[in-house]
Amino acid sequence: MIIKKFVGKTEEDAINVAKKELGEGVVVMNVKQVKAKGLFAAFRKKLVEVTVALEDEQEKLANQKKEQINAALTATTSRTTEKTLSDEARSIEQKLENLQSLLESQIRAAEKNEPAEESEKTTEKETASELSDADFEDSELTKYTKLIYNTMIDNEVDEKYANQLISEMEKVYKQNLPIDNVLAGIYQRMILKFGKPAPITEAKEGPKVVLFMGPTGVGKTTTIAKLASRYIVEEKKKVALLTADTYRIAAAEQLSTYASILQAPFRIIYTKDELVDSIKYYHEFDYIFVDTAGHSHQNTEQIHAMKDLISAVEEVAEKQTYLVLSATTKYSDLRKIADKYTAITNYHLIFTKVDETFCVGSMYNLRMHTGASIAYVTSGQNVPDDIETFNPQSTVKQLLGGKLSKEA
Repeated sequence: MIIKKFVGKTEEDAINVAKKELGEGVVVMNVKQVKAKGLFAAFRKKLVEVTVALEDEQEKLANQKKEQINAALTATTSRTTEKTLSDEARSIEQKLENLQSLLESQIRAAEKNEPAEESEKTTEKETASELSDADFEDSELTKYTKLIYNTMIDNEVDEKYANQLISEMEKVYKQNLPIDNVLAGIYQRMILKFGKPAPITEAKEGPKVVLFMGPTGVGKTTTIAKLASRYIVEEKKKVALLTADTYRIAAAEQLSTYASILQAPFRIIYTKDELVDSIKYYHEFDYIFVDTAGHSHQNTEQIHAMKDLISAVEEVAEKQTYLVLSATTKYSDLRKIADKYTAITNYHLIFTKVDETFCVGSMYNLRMHTGASIAYVTSGQNVPDDIETFNPQSTVKQLLGGKLSKEA
C-alpha cells in the first residue's frame, strides 16, 4: 500500500496532483487544511492537504494469488471440518514429533546422569500434587510425566492448571498404558478445555453489533480494522465502524482512516443515545463494529459507563462482546483485568501480540479462569493479514513444547 500526502489550493487541486503522479486508482484517506509556509505565510490563504492510498501492482498480484489460495483452502477445509478428536489422537505422534524427541532425549540424559543439550534443558520442579516416588514408582513413566509438567510450567501454564491436568491422568497410570498415552491424553484434554473458538456470527435479524473492549495499548483499534477488512473485502458484508473512544483522538483518526480505505461508514459516538440512534440508522447493515474507550481497568467510573453502553445495545440489537488482551501481559494482571470486565458482561477473548512472546500459557490460564472462549489471535500490525481464528491444536502443541507450524 502506497500512502502519500499532496497539497493544493483546493481539495480538487490536491487530488488532481495525486492522480497525475499515482494514477486514477487512488483512494482519499483524509482531507485537512494546513497553513502556508514561508516568510509571508500569514498573508496567504490556507492550503488543503489530501492523504491518499494506492494499492501497488505487486500487492494486487499478491491479493489475487491470495484469493486463489483461499478458494482452494476453503474447498479443502469444507472436506475436513468433520474431523473428530479421535482423529487428532491418531495423529498425535506426528503433531508432537518435536516434543517426543525432546522428552526422549532428556530421559536418556537423565538416565546417564548427563546434561541435555542447552536448547533442551528444563527446570526441575515438583508438582503441587507431589508426583513423588511415594505415589508412583520412580520409573520412566514418572520421569516422562514430570518432563511434560515442567514443559507446561516453562511455557507459563499456571501450576494450578498444570497440576490439574497431571491429576486427571492418574487413570492412565493405573491402567498401565504406554507412555505415549500420557502425552496424547494431556494433549486431548487441553484441546477440550480450550473448547471451540468463538468467531463473530451473523444476527438472526438486523445487524450484529460487535463491541470491542480492553485496556489501552493492546492493539484494539488495529484488530477491529483487520476484522472489518475480512468481512468487507473477503465476505462482501456491509460493516459500519463506530468509536466511543473519545479519550484518544489518535484512535478515532486511525479507525476513520481504515474506514475510508475500506469505504465503510464511520461515526464517533459520545453518548449511549447516539449509539442507539446509529444502530437504528444502519439497520440494513450486516455488522456494526464498536470501538470502546481503552481505559484502565482500575477506573471504576469508566467501567460503569461501559456497562451502560452495553446495556443500551442489548435493548435494540443482537450483540457480541470481545475483550481484547495482549499475550505479553503477565497472567496476574490479565486475571485482574478480566475480573473487572466480567462484572460488566459476558465476553469472548481476543489475544494480540502473540508473535511477541515465546510463552502463551496465559491464554490457557485465562480461558480456565474466566470460562470465556478464545475467538481470534493476532501476530503483527499488517492489516488484514496478521489475524486468524484461534487454533486450539497449534496452541496446545506450543504449550507442550512442540515447534509452531501453520499446518499444526
